[in-house]
Amino acid sequence: MRLTLPLTLTVARVAAIPVVLALFFLDWHYSRYAATVLYAAAGITDWLDGWLARRWGQTSKFGAFLDPVADKLLVAVCLVMLLRDDPSAVLAVVVAVIIGREITISALREWMAELGQRTSVAVSRIGKWKTGFQMTAIGMMIWKTSVLGLPIYAIGYGLLFVAAALTIWSMAVYLRAAWPILSQDE
Repeated sequence: MRLTLPLTLTVARVAAIPVVLALFFLDWHYSRYAATVLYAAAGITDWLDGWLARRWGQTSKFGAFLDPVADKLLVAVCLVMLLRDDPSAVLAVVVAVIIGREITISALREWMAELGQRTSVAVSRIGKWKTGFQMTAIGMMIWKTSVLGLPIYAIGYGLLFVAAALTIWSMAVYLRAAWPILSQDE
């Protein structure tokens, strides 16, 4: 396996997760800002590594495996840390919906791949919108502090609800696409 720039970016995203977590809970005035900047950089690599790998012809099986794992780990860890920071029942439900969907769709994709039907549950446009809202919402909630009078945390919290709705919608789309195969008797 060759360590290319796209693969290095993916590995760096995984390595950033414990640093974001540590910065978030560090008792330092600027720690949440630093956590947000690192989180945003990791989020940008989510798009950049895949784009570079395809553009430069540097895709790999390990990169194709690690990229979605890195994304899901980053999101899950950040959602859990935000829930620990604000342990409300409403946020707990939203976090459970988002993480539950990720587990469900990952399992569905793995199962469909075993059947040679992976393309029927490929990433959809709704899934991409969900990811955009989710990543933006989480970043704003990590930042927390108002900027120019804008309630950044509240806006992020609202966007997380949009992401949760898109999460349910995209899960329904994936399950509907897989239903003809799921409903077959063995």
